[in-house]
Amino acid sequence: MTSQAKPNTSILIIGASRGLGLALAEEYLNNGSNVVATVRGPGRTSLHELQDRAAGHLEIETVDITIPDQLTSLHGRLAARRFDLLFVNAGVANAANETAANVSTEEFTRLMVTNALSPLRVVEEFKDLVSAAGTIAVMSSGQGSVANNTRGGFEIYRASKSALNQLMRSYAARNARDPRTLLLMAPGWIKGTGVGGPNAPLTIGESIPRLVRTIDAQHGRGGLQFLDYRGEAVPW
Repeated sequence: MTSQAKPNTSILIIGASRGLGLALAEEYLNNGSNVVATVRGPGRTSLHELQDRAAGHLEIETVDITIPDQLTSLHGRLAARRFDLLFVNAGVANAANETAANVSTEEFTRLMVTNALSPLRVVEEFKDLVSAAGTIAVMSSGQGSVANNTRGGFEIYRASKSALNQLMRSYAARNARDPRTLLLMAPGWIKGTGVGGPNAPLTIGESIPRLVRTIDAQHGRGGLQFLDYRGEAVPW
């Protein structure tokens, strides 16, 4: 897996056992990067199959980001490392027709903890492992845009991604003097993902390479942006 190296050559991806995270890991490996990527449990995943083909350029760690002690332990294992890019991809979806009127408190809490609170805990825990010129990126969604919500649907998922965006803006405000680039990324409406379904217009193979190019193009810019996979700004 070799080609011309990109600006981000040392990558930490949180949540890469399948789907978008797995595709991110593979794309960066194809770009010549060294990747540390995480899975949630002990079983063999598609990421392990990718590792078999990665010629030593992919390391796999285990962490459940909803358990703070596991984040602390992973940080300890990686404490001597420095990364050009931290990408937090972990997230979950729920039933599209659930609303504030009928969602259970437990399901609402699950989405908010997994999609909003826990990714920011990752950012807080691992920011010191990202180089000063590096990038911290979190997988958001166009569904998290309040301005673009004119049709409803996926109400609880939307709320969790909007909360994620707000927390990231608060993080950026608290760390305004930090030179690191901060990105919230919207990968587009993709087939085969938790909210994509069979009618989505994009495939993972159409989205992720462009998303990676967008991330790499922001290298060294600093500040916070909410961008889609094409590099276009998403309304907050």
